[in-house]
This record gives sequence, C-alpha cells and structure tokens, in this order.
Amino acid sequence: MKAPDKMTAAVEIYTRPGCGYCSAAKSLLTRKKATFTELDIAKNPSWRQEMYDRSGEGSTFPQIWIGGTHVGGCDELYALDREGKLDAMLESVKAES
Repeated sequence: MKAPDKMTAAVEIYTRPGCGYCSAAKSLLTRKKATFTELDIAKNPSWRQEMYDRSGEGSTFPQIWIGGTHVGGCDELYALDREGKLDAMLESVKAES
C-alpha cells in the first residue's frame, strides 16, 4: 500500500489501532470539518518508519501535519485549537487545495 501523495494531502495523521490520542485528534479534526488523510500503520507498517523519518525517532502516536507543517501530536493539536490558531491553519490549506 502506497502512502497518499504528500502534495495533495493537506492534513495528514499517522495513527495506530487502539490509540486513544489518535481517536481524540481525529475527533477534533472531524468536528472542525477538516478533510484528512489517515495513515494507519496497521494497514501499512512501513508508514511507521516514514513517520519517524519525518518527525523524529522518539515520536509518539498520532503525528499530524497540516499543509506540510509538522504540528506534533494530539496535545499540540488541541493546544493550537485553544490558542485560536487551528482554524486559520485548516482554512489556509483549504484555500490552497
């Protein structure tokens, strides 16, 4: 299974099964009506190494990118929302697509 084209995926989230933080991050993105590409490592284990290559070897799940910008994990995504920055980031990638 090939990873989606990085040029067309405005919001990407690397996930793993049974991850509560992954579910919480996807829930927030869904509430924001953001379209996102989920890269579930259970469906393609090579995505784990791809995630580490992109974000750093010690990274936890989920790892999220918006418009090519590495946001980090679930806590960072929710922090952007609390700070009022998430909506603008999501709008900017909608405008580009």
